[in-house]
This record gives sequence, C-alpha cells and structure tokens, in this order.
Amino acid sequence: MTTWGLVLETTVGLGERKHTEAYVMAHVEGPRETALAELEKRARAYGPEHPRSPKRRRLFRSRDGFLLVIDGAWQSHATRFSVAELMDDTDRPAPAEAVGDGPAAPDPKPEPGPEPEPETVPTLATVTVECDEDGVPVKPAWLGRTDLA
Repeated sequence: MTTWGLVLETTVGLGERKHTEAYVMAHVEGPRETALAELEKRARAYGPEHPRSPKRRRLFRSRDGFLLVIDGAWQSHATRFSVAELMDDTDRPAPAEAVGDGPAAPDPKPEPGPEPEPETVPTLATVTVECDEDGVPVKPAWLGRTDLA
C-alpha cells in the first residue's frame, strides 16, 4: 500500500533571516485521492502565525496540493501544502523477515530495572532588591559586576 506524506512549506523569520521551512504534517496510507482529501481538510483549517491581522484568505488547488495566500496589512504570506509519495524513511522500522515455516518468536522483553530516583531541582536563593515607588530597581543588576567587559 502506498504511503503519502502531507507536506507543509511556509516562510518563517523576518527581514534577512526570512527563509522557507518544510514540515511533514502526517502520513496517509492508501490512494492518492484519500491523501489529497485529508490535505485539503488540513489546508482549510490551517491558521498561520502571520499575518496577525489577515485581510483576505485564498486557497488555490494545484496538481499535487494547495496554495494558501493570506493578504495582511503590509504583505502577503503564502503556505504551500503538497502530497508526495514516501519513497524512503530512515526512521521507518524495518519489516520483519520470515524465517522458517513456524511462527515468529516474540521479542524477549527486558526485565524491569530499579526505578530511577527523581532528580532534585536546586532552589534559587531569594534576593530582595530595593525598588522605588514605580517598582524600578534603585541599583541596576549589572552595576558592580566584575565579569563584564
């Protein structure tokens, strides 16, 4: 049976650090039409972080997915949704190989070891800082530090 990846490509970051990132939202087993139907549901329900004040939202269908264009106050933001056949996955478990005529032996379960002791989190000392009536510290925290250059 064919495995389809539902892929989301979107622009993240601001200014010179703006770049495109791709995420695999889910995998769908079965025919391509089933994967496209699931992808359409996800594209219609998707709410991107930007723009914060959307003015217009348009969803386009293409051959292998959808393109969501949202117009904001200053610029448009685009997100591409596509369906692609999964050809290889390094994290996919290897299929079990049949050996002999009899049923496969179950994997031995490891014996439970002693319970790990919970980690203790050190508590930080409470420091009282003198503040004025507006709550602003009278002495800045960096004043008097010798480790600053």
